[in-house]
Amino acid sequence: MEADLPLEKRLRPLWPGHSTGLSFALSYSIVQRANVQRATNSLQSIMQKTCTTCSLPFEITDEELQFLQKVSPTFSGKTYTIPPPSLCPQCRVQRRMAWRNDRTFHKRTSSLSGKEMVSLYPEGTPFPVYHTDEWWSDQWNPMDYGREYDLSRPFFDQWRDLMNAVPRRNMDLINCENSQYCNYCGDDKNCYLDIAGEGNEDCFYNLFTKYSTNCVDCTFTYKSTLCYETIQCYNSYGCRNSMYLEDCSDCAFCFDLKGCKNCLLSTNLRNKEYYILNEPHSKEEYEKKVLELNLGSYQALQSVHELWEKMRIEKGLYRDMYILNCENCTGNNIQNSQNCLHAFNAVDCRDCRHLYDVMEATDCQDMNYSLYKPEVSYEMISTLNLRYSAFCMATHYSNNLFYCDLTENSSNCFGCIGLNHGEYCILNKQYSKDEYGALVPRIIENMQNTPYKNSGPGPGPDPIMEWGQFFPMHISPFPYEETVAQEYMPSTTDEGNKENIEPGPGPDHISDVDESICETPLTCEATGKQFKLIPQEVAFYKQQGIPVPHLCPDERHRRRLARRNPRTLHARTCSTCSKEIETTYSPERPERVVCEECYLKEVY
Repeated sequence: MEADLPLEKRLRPLWPGHSTGLSFALSYSIVQRANVQRATNSLQSIMQKTCTTCSLPFEITDEELQFLQKVSPTFSGKTYTIPPPSLCPQCRVQRRMAWRNDRTFHKRTSSLSGKEMVSLYPEGTPFPVYHTDEWWSDQWNPMDYGREYDLSRPFFDQWRDLMNAVPRRNMDLINCENSQYCNYCGDDKNCYLDIAGEGNEDCFYNLFTKYSTNCVDCTFTYKSTLCYETIQCYNSYGCRNSMYLEDCSDCAFCFDLKGCKNCLLSTNLRNKEYYILNEPHSKEEYEKKVLELNLGSYQALQSVHELWEKMRIEKGLYRDMYILNCENCTGNNIQNSQNCLHAFNAVDCRDCRHLYDVMEATDCQDMNYSLYKPEVSYEMISTLNLRYSAFCMATHYSNNLFYCDLTENSSNCFGCIGLNHGEYCILNKQYSKDEYGALVPRIIENMQNTPYKNSGPGPGPDPIMEWGQFFPMHISPFPYEETVAQEYMPSTTDEGNKENIEPGPGPDHISDVDESICETPLTCEATGKQFKLIPQEVAFYKQQGIPVPHLCPDERHRRRLARRNPRTLHARTCSTCSKEIETTYSPERPERVVCEECYLKEVY
C-alpha cells in the first residue's frame, strides 16, 4: 500500500510523464552583480598589515584610508585622522560583538525603584540598572554623573569608571508597546522574545525580523506574515520550515523559491504552484498529499524535516553568494545594494565595507546591527541613524559622536553614556562649543600616546594606541559567553548545560493541545531545560496546524543559526564550469555550489 512506501516516494506525482522543468524562462528582473574578482580588482591595495590579535595578514586599501579621513573629526581646521585598523575584520567584529548580549536574561530588581524585572544584567553589577520606563523618565539626570577629563589617565579607564556609575537600561527597547520581554527592538507591538526586531507586531522568538506580523521562530525574515521557522525570507505569507523565499505564499520545507505558491519539499523553483519534490500536481492532488503528511503531528513533522534536510543538501543548487538586485557587492545575503564589500545580511546599503546585519547604510564601515539610514560612520554596534560618528554602541538618532554609549538625539559628544538631547559634552560634563572644540583635540592627542589594553581571547595587550580603537572586550559589562560573539565565534564549546531532568513526552498533535498547556513547563528534548509556552503562540500553532515545539527557544534559535553559513568567504571552483569563485560554502562541504552565470542558466 502507498502508506507503506518511503515518504519521498509517497510524495511523487500521482501520474507519470512529468519533467521537472527548472529552466523555465521567466519574465523576471534578473540581478546584475559584479563578481568577486571584478570587485577586488577595482581596489588598489596600498598597505599590508598583520592583525595584532590573531596574527593573520590583512589589507588596507586606499579607499578605506579615504573613508577614515572622511569620518575623522576636525577642530580649528585640523583633522584628527583615525589610524588604519590594527585588527583584521574578523577580530574587529568579534571585539564589537563582545559588547552585545542578545538573549541571556536575568531576574533582578531595579536599582531605582526596587521593582522586579527581567534584565540583561544580573543582580550585583557595579553599575545601577533601571527598568526601561524608569530609564527614559525624568527621575534621574545623566549629567549628574559628569566628570572632568584627567589627561594623566588612559581614556578607557576613565570611560569604564563612568560606565560603572551611569544607570543602564534593563533591556534595549525603543518605542515598543507591550513588548517588555524583547531586546534591541524598535517600534515593536505585542511581541515576545523578539530579538533585534523593527516594526513587528504579534511576533515571537524571532531574530532580526523586520516589519512582519504573526511570525514565530524566524531568523532574518522581512515584510512577511504568518511565517514559521523561516530563514532569509522576504515578502512572504503563510510559509514554514523554509530558507531563501521571496514573494512566496503557503510553501513548506522549501529552499530558494521566488514567486511560488503552495509548494512542498522543493528547491530552486520560480513562479510555480502546487509542486512537490519539484514536480507538478493538480490542486486536489497537492492538497491530498499535504493532508497525508499529517504535519500537525510532531513525530510526522520530524520525519518530513529529516527528508527536507537531506533533499536540500543533495538536490539543491547553491549560488556562490546570495545577492539580489546588487551591483559590485561581495559577501552573502545582500539585497538592493551597491559597492558593498565583505557585507553579510545587508539591505539597501551603498558604498560600505565590513557590514553585519545592517540596513540602509551609506558610506559606512565596520558596523553591526545598525539601521535607519546610518551615514559616514565607523565601528558601530546596535545603533540607529548615526551620522559622522565612530566607536559608538546602543546609540540612536545622533551625529558627530565619538566613543558614546546609550546616547540619544545628541550631537558633538565625546565619551558620554546615557545622554538624551546632549550637545558639547565630554564624559557627561557640559561644555560650551569653544571649550568642547579645545578639549577634545587634547583628549585625542592623549589617546594617540596612550597604549591600548585589550584582553580577551587574543594573545594579550596590543602594541597600539587608544585613538582609533573600539572599546576593549575586557571592560564589557557582559561575560563573553553571554554575548553574540560567543554565538558566532565561541571561545568554548557550549553543549547546552543539560540539566538533570528526564525529558517528558510533550503532546504530539496540535489537536490535543489547548491553552492549559501554558500552565505547566515543558522540558526541552535536547538540553533538558524547562520552558513555557505563552497563549499567543499556542493560538498561532492552532491556527496554522503546527505542533507545539519540543525544544526550548534557545535551542531552536541555535539550530536555525547552524543552518546559516559562517560569515567567511572561501575560494573554491564552480561545480558546473570549474571557474574559480568565492563563497561562504567551504570546499569540503557537499552542496553543489555554482557561479552566478551557471546558477542563472539552470534556475531560469
